[in-house]
Amino acid sequence: MAASELYTKFARVWIPDPEEVWKSAELLKDYKPGDKVLLLRLEDGKDLEYRLDPKTKELPHLRNPDILVGENDLTALSYLHEPAVLHNLRVRFIDSKLIYTYCGIVLVAINPYEQLPIYGEDIINAYSGQNMGDMDPHIFAVAEEAYKQMARDERNQSIIVSGESGAGKTVSAKYAMRYFATVSGSASEANVEEKVLASNPIMESIGNAKTTRNDNSSRFGKYIEIGFDKRYRIIGANMRTYLLEKSRVVFQAEEERNYHIFYQLCASAKLPEFKMLRLGDANNFHYTMQGGSPVIEGIDDAKEMTQTRQACTLLGISESYQMGIFRILAGILHLGNVGFTSRDSDSCTIPPKHEPLSTFCDLMGVDCEEMCHWLCHRKLATATETYIKPISKLQATNARDALAKHIYAKLFNWIVDHVNQALHSAVKQHSFIGVLDIYGFETFEINSFEQFCINYANEKLQQQFNMHVFKLEQEEYMKEQIPWTLIDFYDNQPCINLIESKLGILDLLDEECKMPKGTDDTWAQKLYNTHLNKCALFEKPRLSNKAFIIQHFADKVEYQCEGFLEKNKDTVFEEQIKVLKSSKFKMLPELFQDDEKAISPTSATSSGRTPLTRTPIKPTKGRPGQTAKEHKKTVGHQFRNSLHLLMETLNATTPHYVRCIKPNDFKFPFTFDEKRAVQQLRACGVLETIRISAAGFPSRWTYQEFFSRYRVLMKQKDVLSDRKQTCKNVLEKLILDKDKYQFGKTKIFFRAGQVAYLEKLRADKLRAACIRIQKTIRGWLLRRKYLRMRKAAVTVQRYVRGHQARCYAKFLRRTKAATTIQKYWRMFAVRRRYKIQRAATIVLQSYLRGYLARNRYRKILREHKAVIIQKWVRGWMARTYYKRSMHAIIYLQCCFRRMMAKRELKKLKIEARSVERYKKLHIGMENKIMQLQRKVDEQNKDYKCLMEKLTNLEGIYNSETEKLRSDLERLQLSEEEAKIATGRVLSLQEEIAKLRKDLEQTQSEKKSIEERADRYKQETEQLVSNLKEENTLLKQEKEALNHLIVEQAKEMTETMEKKLVEETKQLELDLNDERLRYQNLLNEFSRLEERYDDLKEEMTLMVNVPKPGHKRTDSTHSSNESEYTFSSEIAETEDIPSRTEEPSEKKVPLDMSLFLKLQKRVTELEQEKQVMQDELDRKEEQMLRSKAKEEEKPQIRGAELEYESLKRQELESENKKLKNELNELRKALSEKSAPEVTAPGAPAYRVLMEQLTSVSEELDVRKEEVLILRSQLVSQKEAIQPKNTMTDSTILLEDVQKMKDKGEIAQAYIGLKETNRLLESQLQSQKRSHENEAEALRGEIQSLKEENNRQQQLLAQNLQLPPEARIEASLQHEITRLTNENLYFEELYADDPKKYQSYRISLYKRMIDLMEQLEKQDKTVRKLKKQLKVFAKKIGELEVGQMENISPGQIIDEPIRPVNIPRKEKDFQGMLEYKKEDEQKLVKNLILELKPRGVAVNLIPGLPAYILFMCVRHADYLNDDQKVRSLLTSTINSIKKVLKKRGDDFETVSFWLSNTCRFLHCLKQYSGEEGFMKHNTSRQNEHCLTNFDLAEYRQVLSDLAIQIYQQLVRVLENILQPMIVSGMLEHETIQGVSGVKPTGLRKRTSSIADEGTYTLDSILRQLNSFHSVMCQHGMDPELIKQVVKQMFYIVGAITLNNLLLRKDMCSWSKGMQIRYNVSQLEEWLRDKNLMNSGAKETLEPLIQAAQLLQVKKKTDDDAEAICSMCNALTTAQIVKVLNLYTPVNEFEERVSVSFIRTIQMRLRDRKDSPQLLMDAKHIFPVTFPFNPSSLALETIQIPASLGLGFISRV
Repeated sequence: MAASELYTKFARVWIPDPEEVWKSAELLKDYKPGDKVLLLRLEDGKDLEYRLDPKTKELPHLRNPDILVGENDLTALSYLHEPAVLHNLRVRFIDSKLIYTYCGIVLVAINPYEQLPIYGEDIINAYSGQNMGDMDPHIFAVAEEAYKQMARDERNQSIIVSGESGAGKTVSAKYAMRYFATVSGSASEANVEEKVLASNPIMESIGNAKTTRNDNSSRFGKYIEIGFDKRYRIIGANMRTYLLEKSRVVFQAEEERNYHIFYQLCASAKLPEFKMLRLGDANNFHYTMQGGSPVIEGIDDAKEMTQTRQACTLLGISESYQMGIFRILAGILHLGNVGFTSRDSDSCTIPPKHEPLSTFCDLMGVDCEEMCHWLCHRKLATATETYIKPISKLQATNARDALAKHIYAKLFNWIVDHVNQALHSAVKQHSFIGVLDIYGFETFEINSFEQFCINYANEKLQQQFNMHVFKLEQEEYMKEQIPWTLIDFYDNQPCINLIESKLGILDLLDEECKMPKGTDDTWAQKLYNTHLNKCALFEKPRLSNKAFIIQHFADKVEYQCEGFLEKNKDTVFEEQIKVLKSSKFKMLPELFQDDEKAISPTSATSSGRTPLTRTPIKPTKGRPGQTAKEHKKTVGHQFRNSLHLLMETLNATTPHYVRCIKPNDFKFPFTFDEKRAVQQLRACGVLETIRISAAGFPSRWTYQEFFSRYRVLMKQKDVLSDRKQTCKNVLEKLILDKDKYQFGKTKIFFRAGQVAYLEKLRADKLRAACIRIQKTIRGWLLRRKYLRMRKAAVTVQRYVRGHQARCYAKFLRRTKAATTIQKYWRMFAVRRRYKIQRAATIVLQSYLRGYLARNRYRKILREHKAVIIQKWVRGWMARTYYKRSMHAIIYLQCCFRRMMAKRELKKLKIEARSVERYKKLHIGMENKIMQLQRKVDEQNKDYKCLMEKLTNLEGIYNSETEKLRSDLERLQLSEEEAKIATGRVLSLQEEIAKLRKDLEQTQSEKKSIEERADRYKQETEQLVSNLKEENTLLKQEKEALNHLIVEQAKEMTETMEKKLVEETKQLELDLNDERLRYQNLLNEFSRLEERYDDLKEEMTLMVNVPKPGHKRTDSTHSSNESEYTFSSEIAETEDIPSRTEEPSEKKVPLDMSLFLKLQKRVTELEQEKQVMQDELDRKEEQMLRSKAKEEEKPQIRGAELEYESLKRQELESENKKLKNELNELRKALSEKSAPEVTAPGAPAYRVLMEQLTSVSEELDVRKEEVLILRSQLVSQKEAIQPKNTMTDSTILLEDVQKMKDKGEIAQAYIGLKETNRLLESQLQSQKRSHENEAEALRGEIQSLKEENNRQQQLLAQNLQLPPEARIEASLQHEITRLTNENLYFEELYADDPKKYQSYRISLYKRMIDLMEQLEKQDKTVRKLKKQLKVFAKKIGELEVGQMENISPGQIIDEPIRPVNIPRKEKDFQGMLEYKKEDEQKLVKNLILELKPRGVAVNLIPGLPAYILFMCVRHADYLNDDQKVRSLLTSTINSIKKVLKKRGDDFETVSFWLSNTCRFLHCLKQYSGEEGFMKHNTSRQNEHCLTNFDLAEYRQVLSDLAIQIYQQLVRVLENILQPMIVSGMLEHETIQGVSGVKPTGLRKRTSSIADEGTYTLDSILRQLNSFHSVMCQHGMDPELIKQVVKQMFYIVGAITLNNLLLRKDMCSWSKGMQIRYNVSQLEEWLRDKNLMNSGAKETLEPLIQAAQLLQVKKKTDDDAEAICSMCNALTTAQIVKVLNLYTPVNEFEERVSVSFIRTIQMRLRDRKDSPQLLMDAKHIFPVTFPFNPSSLALETIQIPASLGLGFISRV
């Protein structure tokens, strides 16, 4: 496609603009060849006709797509031209706030004029070890590249920082040096890296000053060479300085300052040590007030002075020398205030007693009069005579200023020399990295000699850059015959020739200086005559004859000739120097010593590929006051020579370029001036670099170097005699793409990244070879070890199997015999138990079935009788109701008819009065009479019928009445109910009558009530409507008030909760901070301790030569022993007698505890007996008071009596069981005790038998009392029983006979129902109480059995204990029992404090009694000991006498009584015994030479910890404090030694962390403290330490565990760190999501191999490996959670840090990848049940960053959502991600600047850390929650594989 075809409609182009340099426009019409005008539309909407150049017809530059704008590397742009570069830099600088950009091999740095948080140690750690193209551009990336290339290529490096003044060169160089100092560290203990950094504040204070363009402008050039040893650690440094601007000491332009050191001195003048300097404000001195700007905004000169002094101290400049420097500087200030008075035109004088001069002389230690004289005079020497000539005031002033400049220059050189001495190292330098920080190109209104030299140096540097980047590149490619297109570039060699060639400017200047009467004017004329119109780069100003113009590479500069000769000569009067040399101030003469032979630290030959030969030189300034020979070397000549040496050095190293750009001339932060920027870009060669960078081959190797380096990648058949052909064949196999390399004549050219790939292949091959060698050797060693172990194991197995077989045969015989015995005994026991149970079951069944049958019969009988009664009562009630109803109806009819008849009668009477009426009546009277007669007859008939019916009804009624009476006599229980029913009927009749009356009244009142009701209804409706309205209003007000109250309450609750949560969080944070500070201090202590050990070893190797036969002891061990040794309080002489008293002494306390148990149980039985007796008395009183009620309730009393009898039977059986248990205990004691203990005469036996006898007697007495109570209850039961034998039918008949009427029947029925209900409820309650009491008694019986068993076990165990431990064991047991009992009663009496208080009082009394008894027993023991000693002596004497008198035959014939010796199984106490001399062997086998993998796989977790603790227990048991202390100290030191030796092995560190924690938990668990004994078993409590409190050692072990944990975290970090970035960011877990963008030259460098092989699965596999190892080692679950949390924090922090430093990773698709990867990590947590470990929360910042990449970023709502969502990210991190957000596809949009500002405005009130990156090195404070072990110590077996056969179990 032709280029012209790209200019279509809507295509965007760049057009020139006088203001903005380049403007963007859009085509409105397609371009066609031949068009002379382009129709464009600018971004502001204006249309424009752009005319093409008719000659060139060049089209405007095309604009890159938006997706490519803002790239890290300018070479990645699709269209490479000036407007694209300028626009890309502007977008990155203004929109993204990014100041660094790559341009091929050059780093472009734009000065932001603002402090940015991108230079911290966290940023350094993030860039360390990274590829240059993998991270965002940074000065640290360039420094890392130089450091790696030095280490890989073994070639010296240089970093050349160039740019205009104020562009930030000094700061860039400073940060590069800081990076080297931080990353490499120092090889010595002199902290060289700190000294290198400390040189910066010193050199800045004496060599930097404020100019109009820069507040901290370097007024001298310096080249610092940082030296490294073979391990690439800093060993020293050397500094070269160039052309100090001495004129600034005496003159400053407007708005400028002198050197910083003067203002720092004036700001610190009030310090006590500076009072002698007599300083004041800077405005009081001539040399510091000329610029009128003594203060720099934001800079505190006093603080800067403090930093300068600290740096001097660090560099070894003593306080005296520092004060000497300050004296000289103060003297210079006072010298500037010296004034002169003119006598005449040729002479001057200084006023007498001139204070500035006297102060200057006092500070300098010189004669005031002599100095005054030579300031106003000078000496002229001729061939024959010497003249002293006065000088004028102007000459005197110039001489004073020259002296001041000369003193300052000498002092500057002296300080540089001392700094170099401090940075010099005696170790041979292997390589170095040079950092060049030299003045940038300068052009002012008045440019003098200093600007000329500065610009000359920049011309040389620019030439070096051109030669390296352009000319050398093309020549190299042409020489190697590699295809290359020549590119024209600007060569500034003509300008350099103009300055330094023969008859050049410098040559003419030196020649004029030699002329006796040479002046600036004559020199200018020579320049005009020599170069004007002959050199195109030299011009003459139109309006001046004392200036000249040079066309430099950057711009035209006009130089004023005035002062050139004087500055080049650097003249100072010799007499003034002599006065200063005669000073009493010792330091001053040192400055003027002839020190021509300055040693260059870089004079040694470099150990790289190219040997360096450099002439030793120290760049010094001219010394005009010396001899004539010295005057030949002018300042210009010296500067030219030093510059040539600098160029040689740079050309002998690999250069790295940093081009600093000044964005504007007003120091405005983040303000971009396109004109100034493009001017600098054109001048520094950045655009030329862009054109050639993408097509270059940066890496080159000679064939021999390639063959030597990569020989390991070749097979034998590939190696040919022709090296070139060999390399070609190998490369074709290794790199398939032939475009990645080119073969030259002598070299192979590689594209970027190929050398790193080859290095990776080489490392993999070497690694595989090493692994193969290791595999073979290890296999051979392990096979040999296996054969030895197998032979030993076979031998051991042979004997063990024989022994096991014999034991097994014996076991079979015993098992068969025991089985036979058990068979018959079990048969007999089961048969007997079955018969007893069967007989008891039959009896119970008979009684129960009879009882149930009787109850069922009674129930059926009662139901049948109740039905009959109900039938007749209901019939009678119905008939009675019917009769009453008929009677009432007839009565009503009669009344009504009577009323109607009266009305009719009244009418008839009225009618009868009238005659007509009578007549009418008489007419039908007869008929009516007949009708009436007929009706009367009918009524009579009806009456007769009714009478007959009534008679029949009366008969029926009488018969029914008789039947009812007979039924009522039988229904005795229904009488009361009938009465109630009758009463109800009567009450109903009365109610009917009342209702009738009420009905009439109601009818009469109804009308009036209805009328009033209508009125009331209307009024009520009216009132209700009003009330409803009011109610509605009130409801609304109520709801509003309730809502307000609820809101206020809610707000108050939320506020309180928030405060509480915040306070809680703050307290937790404070606690974690304190813990973190402590652990950091501990970490620092361990580091210093390790360093101390290393130094100690080095000193031992260097100084203490071991003598023959002398064995060095461990000083730490011996010191610890001597520190903690103390004498034992127990005399050793008492040990031997106590052993003889062992069997009998400890029986008494043991039996006392048993006696107390039994006594307690007897007391409980007495209390129960007393309660029963009280209950019996209460029952008797109730029975006497309510005999009548008892007749009605026979079943209740019977049930109670049965319950009491059952309870007493249970008590009796319980007493029998207790008696049996006591008998069994007596029997067990008599059988199991040793013969000497159970002998009838033994004191312990007598005491025990007496106690048991007394207890049994007391139990017999209690039994008799219970039997008496039982007999009383039985007699009472028999007295009551006849009353209960009456049948229910007889009782019912008698009761029915007593009932006379119907009411009594109803009452009887109701009483019967209530009685039944009461009986049922009482029966249920008594049943429940009986079951509860029975269960409680069973529990007590079971507890007594358990207590009995424990007592027996304790008795058996204590009989085997030594005498010292028996008393303590029994007391410990009794204390434990009382503690448990106390806790039980506390829970029991928790609701009743009075009972609990009384219980506590009784407990205290018992304790006092116990104490008294214990004292008595102690006294008895002491007496028995004394008696036993006496008896033992007597018995011994008697035995000796008898043995002497008895002959051997008598001894044989004497009958021997057979003694049964029971075989006791050995009961281990969980202790291990070892000898003192075996301690080192124990530590060696168990710690130093132990392999964690074998222990973790084959043995129980924490076995070494258990073994060590069991050894400590035995030492504690022996009460040997020295042994305990020695063992613990050796253990701790050995663990430290193992971790120091194998501290980078994860399994080793994890194994010893687990064992240290387990050892710590064991010391806590068995310490005897109540807080740690809650979860122990009784057996474990017996194993507690008894003699020593090891709390201090617990703290030491806790500190050791913290150190191990921190080491474990570091190992984890080292293993995970290479995987994290590749697995979490770079690897595409979801294939095809991420887009592909063009990459620049810096995408992959040749520094390190490509490590993109790690994936997320690699991280998960590594996490699984870590987790499985920790679980195998038995690490505490809580500790595993903390480790996992730390691992996830490292993953999240490193991932987020790299995301914040990589623009190419900030895209939507990458956010999706990150979220998927995080979800996989969360899934891993769920699989391992670690979601509650807090690990997920550590990933929250990364999750929110990924969400931030994916959310919308346009509107204010989006900004609000982002602010609320990203609460785990800081403001700086949010803004950084938004600035770095880069669309991968064209349909994505960039984040606008306005949106980012909106985010910043919303987050301005958020208080968070300004730090950009997370601290990936942060370690959370670790805690070790107490985790007791359930493993019994006595069950632990020691495997033979540990080699601990010299220890034995106890």
